[in-house]
Amino acid sequence: MTTATHPGTVTVEAPFGKRELRDVLGMYATGITVITTQGVTEPYGMTANSFTGVSLDPPLVLVCAMSQAQGAAMISGNGHFAVNVLTAEQEALSHFFASRNRPRGPDAFAEIPHHRLVTGAPIIDDVAAYLDCRLVTEYEVGDHTIFIGEVLTLGAEPSARSPLLFFSGGYRTL
Repeated sequence: MTTATHPGTVTVEAPFGKRELRDVLGMYATGITVITTQGVTEPYGMTANSFTGVSLDPPLVLVCAMSQAQGAAMISGNGHFAVNVLTAEQEALSHFFASRNRPRGPDAFAEIPHHRLVTGAPIIDDVAAYLDCRLVTEYEVGDHTIFIGEVLTLGAEPSARSPLLFFSGGYRTL
């Protein structure tokens, strides 16, 4: 059932569809990250905005990935991941790692300047911040897997740069 509660506002009661849920969730501005991991033979990266801190002591963060996607299998199998927080200048990286047409396998990071730290997961150069994590646990919930990682090393760019945000179906900056 759809009703108007305030001028310009539409309320949809259950049952509602995935599109309505996605539209409402999209009204919460999120940062954009690229989650990376390193397998035995190849690196992997994917764009994600489902990332948050969980605990300061111990230092834990979580990321979510679609359960049936390659990224979830890679993180689970590799036992580690890095969170790369993108700046407004890195929108192209977000598109690159979100694209199904980008290079995969050993060449996935061939043209992406990066380095490696504790876990070996790619840390993309010039990101706003990064966290290199060991996978602690994972939970299958609905159509996603929640990965909780212990932060082993981290860093942030000291110069103030605008973050890359996602809001209402599009990229935004401050």
